Amino acid sequence: MKTRPVRAGIVGATGYTGVELLRLLACHPDVEVAAVTSRSEAGIHIADYFPSLRGVYDLHFQTPDHAALAGCDVVFFATPNGVAMQEAPALLAAGVRVVDLSADFRLKDVAEWEQWYGMKHTAPEWVQKAVYGLSEYRRSEIAAAQLVANPGCYPTCVSLALLPLLKAGALQENQPLIADCKSGVSGAGRKAAVGTLLCEAGDNFKAYGIGGHRHLPEIRQTIDGLQRGVAEGLVFVPHLTPMIRGMHATTYLHLKPGCTPQQLLEDFYRDSRFVDVMPAGSTPETRSVRGANLCRISITQAPQSDVWILLSVQDNLVKGAAGQAVQNMNIMFGLPEDSGLRHAPLLP
Repeated sequence: MKTRPVRAGIVGATGYTGVELLRLLACHPDVEVAAVTSRSEAGIHIADYFPSLRGVYDLHFQTPDHAALAGCDVVFFATPNGVAMQEAPALLAAGVRVVDLSADFRLKDVAEWEQWYGMKHTAPEWVQKAVYGLSEYRRSEIAAAQLVANPGCYPTCVSLALLPLLKAGALQENQPLIADCKSGVSGAGRKAAVGTLLCEAGDNFKAYGIGGHRHLPEIRQTIDGLQRGVAEGLVFVPHLTPMIRGMHATTYLHLKPGCTPQQLLEDFYRDSRFVDVMPAGSTPETRSVRGANLCRISITQAPQSDVWILLSVQDNLVKGAAGQAVQNMNIMFGLPEDSGLRHAPLLP
């Protein structure tokens, strides 16, 4: 006998991660989307706002105050930073499970979070209770969690590639660790901004956040929790590329003598549905993961050098955001980890 579906709510469903959640959950066999909220678009039918969802959902956007979020089993927060920390605690107190796609609960050091995000944290008690939702890293903790802090897109792309090496203690301490990363424009969100206009971002390539990006302390937190003496050498430089979707991380690192990185990666991810370790020397492409909850990884040693080159690619809106959020929800509710996430990548 089939059990009732998981009732899900989405707060802030009008952005790119919100519509991606709606797309993925529409094909989920065990989930019913019961409520979608937006203060600015309240009363508008989903199909009138997102024509791609015409005939898929018969729902209207509601304000969070009028949506029956407390009656949901899980609520996703696809909101700007600073919203979930104010609104999620009431739902958590009512027994609702929460997956937050913003940065509100990612950093365990509240003072550091306040420094990077420029605001006072209103729910520090929940920061300590939250589980960092890098799915392949903390499956058992996620399964028992009431609140999951979904990782950022850059931290996911960089950390998944490093995870097996760090767990093995394979990186040389006190050496430079350079993460040279590129993202499609959708990573900036759906808000109106000059820098993401077609005439500004198209046919252009640039670095940004070189004076300090908010994802830097998040990546360092993961690294430091796995191998000491490595995070201090991290240099993280993000770039904006003229693509809609896609993320590419090239990480340069030094490994201890005798390390077999290809074997470490293959062994660690042997049973992971959403991480593909490619043959040594491969060059994964962003188009090979477009629309899929998938991260492809490869590693090779630079010619005539002791530097190793670690490559990873993902769709920043799927494995880097909404897809990983659904994957975490599946783990939380004891569902098959790939439920609703079996889409093959799109090509072209």
